[in-house]
Amino acid sequence: MEPFKNVFNEDLVQGMAEHFARHGSEFDREEFCQFVLKDLNQLELKERSNKIVEAMAVYLPGDFKTSAKILEASLHPDPPDDLYGITVSAKGLAGWAIMPMGEYVGQNGLEHFDLSLKLLKAMTSRFTSESAIRHFFLKDHKKTLKTIKPWTKDRNRHVRRLVSEGSRPLLPWSPRIGAFVDDPLLILPLLELLRHDKEEYVRRSVANNLNDIAKHHPDLVAETATLWLQGASKDEQRMVRHACRTLLKQGHPGTLSAFGYGDVKLDVEAFDIENPAIKLGQQLTFDLTLKSTSNEPQPLMIDYIVHHRKANGTTSPKVFKWKTLTLKPGEEMVARKKHAIKPITTRVYYSGEHFLEIQVNGQSMGTKPFMLDVS
Repeated sequence: MEPFKNVFNEDLVQGMAEHFARHGSEFDREEFCQFVLKDLNQLELKERSNKIVEAMAVYLPGDFKTSAKILEASLHPDPPDDLYGITVSAKGLAGWAIMPMGEYVGQNGLEHFDLSLKLLKAMTSRFTSESAIRHFFLKDHKKTLKTIKPWTKDRNRHVRRLVSEGSRPLLPWSPRIGAFVDDPLLILPLLELLRHDKEEYVRRSVANNLNDIAKHHPDLVAETATLWLQGASKDEQRMVRHACRTLLKQGHPGTLSAFGYGDVKLDVEAFDIENPAIKLGQQLTFDLTLKSTSNEPQPLMIDYIVHHRKANGTTSPKVFKWKTLTLKPGEEMVARKKHAIKPITTRVYYSGEHFLEIQVNGQSMGTKPFMLDVS
């Protein structure tokens, strides 16, 4: 499989240069390409994009307004709604070429707010400007929020999504927006406007924004979830659940309550690990039997937590979703689970005692030890 970083390749660079030269008479196409392509193969994806941004700053006109006209004229005139696989063509620029173009606008257009945001709006329908627009939130979040609020009703779903995705407090691969981390009420009104969007693509972005907010303001997100779930359609319920995925895993009481998961009345009839000594690469097999002691049906969200041993002998918990169900009064639930403990790139395993914990509606139902051998 070809490395993902190769989306920035010679064809893309040549295509960008061709369109910039077509709309900018003084643009040096050959020098631009030589600048970018030198040692390009040695760079990773973000480094390749940054190299193109650097070249744009050197070879586009020093006057940003003039450069903005070149960029706008170079865009594909009629990109499809589905941007998957779209790229540079004879008609104009789209796809991954937009990433460095947006970053160029973010770095060089801060003194031209209206012009720059208009250009990013046009770019996002050819790929995305979610990272580039963050320069403007960091510069003046109030002015940027005021400008993009009408975009929540734009006909183009990519523009609507830019509002929620670009304003995420903790967007991956991008600088955090401190103002929104500190005060999420600044962006919550925009999410409110988008939560009923007809496109799951947009609603999922709203959910991701709320999940970011939950990292620092869990109670606010729980309150928001409670309100949004009232009269919510199935699609909207899924969106709110996705927004609360981190809080549900953590067993946050307010969030659990929003989804109807209250205090449990259960007896643990059995909780056993079949193979309490395993080697790395094997499966941990365990059984659980719960019996309701309530006089009312109980909605249950059952998770299990693997407490992984660390190098210093302490443990680090990792929550795994298991199942959701409703137990009738006096009813039993019998379940078996196999959990593979195998090498992954995001975790280093250590030999020694680990622990398995069962959690129901955020409440611990018991913990059992097991031994892991990584030799």
